Amino acid sequence: MTVTIYDVAREANVSMATVSRVVNGNQNVKPATRKKVLDVIERLEYRPNAVARGLASKKTTTVGVIIPDISNNLYAELARGIEDIATMYRYNIILSNSDQNEEKELALLDTMLGKQVDGIVMMSDKVTSKIHQTIMQSPVPIVLAGSVDEEDEVPSVNIDYFQAAYEAVQLLLKNGHTRIAFVSGPLQYTINGGYKLTAYKKALQDAGITVDESLIVADEDSYDDGISACEALMILDNPPTAYFAGSDELAIGVIHAAQDANKNVPDDLEVISFENSKLARMVRPQLTSVVLPLYDIGAVAMRLLTKLMNKENVEEQVVILPHHMEIRQSVKA
Repeated sequence: MTVTIYDVAREANVSMATVSRVVNGNQNVKPATRKKVLDVIERLEYRPNAVARGLASKKTTTVGVIIPDISNNLYAELARGIEDIATMYRYNIILSNSDQNEEKELALLDTMLGKQVDGIVMMSDKVTSKIHQTIMQSPVPIVLAGSVDEEDEVPSVNIDYFQAAYEAVQLLLKNGHTRIAFVSGPLQYTINGGYKLTAYKKALQDAGITVDESLIVADEDSYDDGISACEALMILDNPPTAYFAGSDELAIGVIHAAQDANKNVPDDLEVISFENSKLARMVRPQLTSVVLPLYDIGAVAMRLLTKLMNKENVEEQVVILPHHMEIRQSVKA
């Protein structure tokens, strides 16, 4: 049978209130009494009822986490950062997969709030008006991780996506390229269309190069789409000599399509990606990539959430982490 707080109190010959104070770390208990209660808890293998404690304290010490795809290694890094900090602050997490679907995201937010979570960390490629409204009306804090709220009203943790993408294109320009392709995932996603593409065009314009729309290919963020994009671009009358890819999978698809066409990377084509997952080091040549520090983004987002949940003073609710680029063999030194 399940051991209850009543069983512990009876065995230790103390009140249930005393057992509760010991379990919750209240220091207003005599050391001898505390030891006696802890000994009984250990002997009976008592486990406090989280639901009951939540009803009493109006806290469940549970945090909801919503990410697009649990099976994706990229998002796994984000989840690990969140989980590590949640554990440090003694929060449990409920992890859910949204499939980057607005209806599912809204349903998950409703489910999380129904489970009385103390807060939510969410990653979404596009914070729609409906999602924004739901977040703003939430009774508990919600922090965006690696996601941009274009209204700048929702607490969030990101890098400067525009500047990072601008620097990547600048490197290709510095290496003498004037025909630079941009291969991207869906442009309706805020970071892709609002930051990476904008930065790509601005870098070319600042270098006095007219943007050629035929060099912009946007589909899904997959390896196969990278292959398709490169194959289509290589048969243009004036094909690109360099590629800025929005993700590592796209970049690897580009590299393999180029190699299948007997092109050498980086001698014939240079490639830069935006992500720096483990895949960037596994491909040959290894990928030069803008580092998207998802573990750090997750960890900082969870720490920000703990401050908001505990009503601590937060000076900056929109956090921008530093970024850098890992230079490897897919570009010339």
